[in-house]
Amino acid sequence: MFWQTTRYTLKLERPQIMGIVNATPDSFSDGGQHFSTTAALRHAEKLLQEGADILDIGGESTRPGSPAVALEEELARVLPVVREAVRLGVPISVDTYKPQVMQAVLDLGADIINDIWALRQPGAMQVVARHPRCGVCLMHMHRDPQSMQATPMAGDVVAQVLSFLEQETVALQALGVKKNRIVLDYGIGFGKTVEQNFLLLQQQKAFLTLGFPLLAGWSRKSSLGAITGLEVTQRLVASVAAALLAVEHGARIVRVHDVRETAQALAVWQAMQQPSDEPFISPDNHKDTSV
Repeated sequence: MFWQTTRYTLKLERPQIMGIVNATPDSFSDGGQHFSTTAALRHAEKLLQEGADILDIGGESTRPGSPAVALEEELARVLPVVREAVRLGVPISVDTYKPQVMQAVLDLGADIINDIWALRQPGAMQVVARHPRCGVCLMHMHRDPQSMQATPMAGDVVAQVLSFLEQETVALQALGVKKNRIVLDYGIGFGKTVEQNFLLLQQQKAFLTLGFPLLAGWSRKSSLGAITGLEVTQRLVASVAAALLAVEHGARIVRVHDVRETAQALAVWQAMQQPSDEPFISPDNHKDTSV
């Protein structure tokens, strides 16, 4: 299994870590910390040092109730970061739903469009279809960021999300986008209750029947706070646990804030997937005798 993007063909035998770079003043977890271009790029380089495989740059917060950002403002936030980030030697994803932003970042060499609206905004699907190679992540969202948690989904959430994602992939492929360019995200926290979010995780393997790689975005989400009682900045352990469970249930990309800790957890998971009769040898060539 692989994911075709503008400049890179990503092999997904090993789960990929997508590090989050929020170039916003109001993100729910780290708003304002990386708002300037310099700060965003410094943070991007830090995430790469910690083990990120992909960088996901966003210029508009999509937390519940967040106001929409004007096109000119989003372009001003995102383009300077993308222009420099494409030189870092890793796939660059841009988290946007505006077709004008999509076109602008693809013109700069961005590799992936990560869209919470699953290309439902007028013209968005056509922008991606016109591009010969870019990757795209289609996410399910109930309603919109301003109202999604005011009236969450009702009924069989798994069946509804599954049907939605299937319809969107069919529509995109009908425009000529090859299957290997598409990844799916069932949209944790986007118009779902806490119980529904965990049901989606529990039944995540149902989405594998669609035949596309899955991206899971559990990092620091409010559902984790609901079950732990922890504030957003204290959800590291819960976020890593959720990412690990998502991978265990078939996700091939995890979108996270805490890259180093997620990479460490996945290293343990990968070691379990490839057991060996040989004793573990630590990097300094001495046997690991710890208990």
